[in-house]
Amino acid sequence: MPENFDVVVIGAGPAGYVAAIRAAQLKQKVAIVDKQWLGGVCLNVGCIPSKSLLKNAEVAHTLRERAKDFGFSFDNLKLDYSVAVKRSRQNSDRLVKGIGFLMKKNNITVFMGEAKFKSKDMLAVTDKDGKVTELAAKNIIVATGASAAVPGAWKVDGQKVVTYWEAILQTTLPKSVVIIGSGAIGVEFATVWSSYGVDVTIVEMLPRIVPLEDEEISKELEKEFKKRGIKTMAGHKVESVEATDAGVKVKVSAEGKETILEADQALVAIGFRPNSKGLGLEEVGVQINERGFVEINEKMQTNVPGIWAIGDVTGKLMLAHVGSAMGIICAEHIGGHETVTLEYEMMPRATYCQPQIASFGMTEAQAKERGHAVKIGRFPFQANGKALGMGDYGGFVKIVVDEKYGELLGASMIGPEVTELLPELTLARMMELTPHEIARNVHAHPTLSEAIMEAAHGAEGNAIHI
Repeated sequence: MPENFDVVVIGAGPAGYVAAIRAAQLKQKVAIVDKQWLGGVCLNVGCIPSKSLLKNAEVAHTLRERAKDFGFSFDNLKLDYSVAVKRSRQNSDRLVKGIGFLMKKNNITVFMGEAKFKSKDMLAVTDKDGKVTELAAKNIIVATGASAAVPGAWKVDGQKVVTYWEAILQTTLPKSVVIIGSGAIGVEFATVWSSYGVDVTIVEMLPRIVPLEDEEISKELEKEFKKRGIKTMAGHKVESVEATDAGVKVKVSAEGKETILEADQALVAIGFRPNSKGLGLEEVGVQINERGFVEINEKMQTNVPGIWAIGDVTGKLMLAHVGSAMGIICAEHIGGHETVTLEYEMMPRATYCQPQIASFGMTEAQAKERGHAVKIGRFPFQANGKALGMGDYGGFVKIVVDEKYGELLGASMIGPEVTELLPELTLARMMELTPHEIARNVHAHPTLSEAIMEAAHGAEGNAIHI
């Protein structure tokens, strides 16, 4: 006989486990299934361990390149990257254990195994020993995430050609690396590795690095990366990736000219594909688009009643915090609780390279393309006292405002800890505040957040410190 639940969640990443917790809070009987681990990619081999490595990289860069600026000197600096990886694993393990505690606290039954639909309200879960458990549920939430996209001709061997997965776990560093793709993963690994002295080259097919960000952000990051010795090759297509006895050969082309790049290692970071295959979704009639993403409405419902989908497998916006928000909304719809509708374009986006990048909403170019008459508020960190004190004052805050109504259309920031500054702006947008209210909100001095206030003053035509 199958075990019966109100809600079963497939996938225990940030979307899935959050949905499970919220459903349990709403008095649902809940189970969660994962074939590998609690916490998903984010906690185990993604967001969390990478931030630990980035902190180590920040310290390493300061000691290697800027020690004299702070009055430090030493004769024999030794950097042990394996210790950085060990620390990242400890932090990851700690949070994963915390997820296990939250499952117990909320009376959520955990099944470790591979789930497959037998019918629209029945799953078969096969554990590592081959034992099959059947779960029946009124509602099944698909939260299976996504995996690194790799062209079939590029052979990932985990040594010379790697994805983020192998890269984040390796305890030794290559002397040189070609990073294919300049999204968040590409530029974050470039930051880590270059800080330890690795020779880094980034290849990007589109005309500029971090191509989804504002054009000014791309220019500023390229400038700052050049200072760090990171080479960037935007507008170059990768034709082939080949492992050799010595390392890798990456053939790239631009404007009809081919170039061979040789390095110890290549990191493939060109995007993600949804984990939607092998679940039996098609067999129960769930609509999946041509790219493999599960189609949903604003309530997170699929076209099959009782089957829901959240997070990266939907392709809405492949960010952990968006998946978590989707999970809460999904559980609240299932539980008949009042909830909200997500505006995906206005979700916060954060990249933790050095300097950090944070944005939401439209870029200046996008706003103009959509017919908005815009005004811009901009403030450089070079004029911010806290940034100067930190010795980290590259970059700027840029706010995009609708000229007619004063509506916040978006913001793009690059500089120190800008990922921590973003919530003020997304909250202002959600509460329909204008730059006038942001500028009038008194900000403590000296803080980095003053750059937000100053940019808001600038958008109002009343810039104070510039």
